[in-house]
Amino acid sequence: MKLPAIDPDITVDEMMRRWPATIRVFIRYNMLCVGCPIGDFHTLPEACEAHELDEELVSQALLAAMSSEAA
Repeated sequence: MKLPAIDPDITVDEMMRRWPATIRVFIRYNMLCVGCPIGDFHTLPEACEAHELDEELVSQALLAAMSSEAA
């Protein structure tokens, strides 16, 4: 089953608030988004670019975390 894509306009802060399980993913990838004031403005593509991470890889991990909360 293919997971849906992450809305490119959602901020990382909103993502962590809606799906708290995503916080672990941000920490695992050493992203400093947790508690960062820029998280209110950064989207996932912007955060991945800032941290020089593969957006597709991070997206897959985030989607898996989101789906685990829905179960």
